[in-house]
Amino acid sequence: MSADKKRVLIVASELSPYVELTDFAHILNKLAVKSFDAGLEVRVIMPRYGTINERRHRLHEVVRLSGINVIIDKDDYPLIIKVASLPNARLQVYFMDNDDYFKRKGVYRDEHDNFYDDNAERMIFFCKSALETVKKFGWPPHVIHCHGWMTSLVPLYLKTAYKKEPVFSYSKVIYTAQPTIFTEKLSPNFVKKAIVSNEIKEKDLDAFKEGTNTALTLGAAKCADVVIQGAPDLDKEVMEEIKPSRYKKVVKYEESWKEDVTPLLDLYKSLTES
Repeated sequence: MSADKKRVLIVASELSPYVELTDFAHILNKLAVKSFDAGLEVRVIMPRYGTINERRHRLHEVVRLSGINVIIDKDDYPLIIKVASLPNARLQVYFMDNDDYFKRKGVYRDEHDNFYDDNAERMIFFCKSALETVKKFGWPPHVIHCHGWMTSLVPLYLKTAYKKEPVFSYSKVIYTAQPTIFTEKLSPNFVKKAIVSNEIKEKDLDAFKEGTNTALTLGAAKCADVVIQGAPDLDKEVMEEIKPSRYKKVVKYEESWKEDVTPLLDLYKSLTES
């Protein structure tokens, strides 16, 4: 690994061709490939939803990274890490897997369209797993791009539980704010379970505590250095609350990204140089 190469970590709820819930799944694919081709070191982490066909996408377990146990509310959940190469690119995608949370054949809902009762725990497991995996890599990212509500605790964890971790000491965090994916609320004990470290206080989760899709977006945006509007029309409250400031850059959605992601690549480059 070249010492002077800039490193970008993409932590995503979705990514084409594995999971395509919104148009941004395709944009993110183009951005990952273009960033890699531009000379950046890029790694992608996403959940290994049960809808992802392991044989077709050639996933295989990374035994040397296995053995991490993720604790949520005093319960241990073994983390299984699988990897695949993004089609048509020499770019690694790492999948966070666990039989309790991701073996089921649905992304966020069951076959009757019911929102999974444990989606909060699935999110907590995924966010913590992603950061623990990067620690195990020993691979310090200059930019961490979090995309979608399943990643919304990552910016908070980086500012609290992982604040003193050397591997994240100079990481800049981007969060993609997405349109509303679910209208339900996460389980009432969500905040209690999201406190995965003594470094996190309950007040740190105030913005998240309603457990709505909007609350998760606003909480993540509050902790991020840059917020990308991931669609032309976001929730009204999100649009009103997320404003640029001296400490936060807000990037408005551009339809042209579907064809040319150069402006987003330029954003990555600017953050690696600042």
